[in-house]
Amino acid sequence: MPIYQLRCGQGHEAEVVQSFTAPLPPCPSCGSPTRKIPAPFGIAGLAARRLPPPAEAMPQTWRGTYEGNRDYLRELRRTAERRQALEERHPELAGDRRPVLAHEGRFAATPLRAGDPLPPATDTARTDTRGGHHAHRHGGGNGRAGTPPC
Repeated sequence: MPIYQLRCGQGHEAEVVQSFTAPLPPCPSCGSPTRKIPAPFGIAGLAARRLPPPAEAMPQTWRGTYEGNRDYLRELRRTAERRQALEERHPELAGDRRPVLAHEGRFAATPLRAGDPLPPATDTARTDTRGGHHAHRHGGGNGRAGTPPC
């Protein structure tokens, strides 16, 4: 009998040993419905090298596609189609399907997806070596119009 790793909507995880035809049991912690999640050992090794990458790992910018290189884009499309077919057969591999709204700048490490709360903005003003903010131009002050005093 196979061992399945299960996860509920609340994020609780459990393992169960049962026939693949048996219905999934409810979460032992909260009783909500569960779904199968891929086991780490099932994806590692040779099989993982053959898996097409998820959409998040595909190039996201024009520069990432070698400025729209036709051959590279054709191969990316084939890879995306293989990944889509794989996810249709194994929905537990699909991951987060919400659209990505922002993926550059402050969202490079963790993309902003539809439905995510907007994190607080960081101070983007430049600071010079003396500690003063210089995100704008000064109107003068050293006797020459249009020239910053510093």
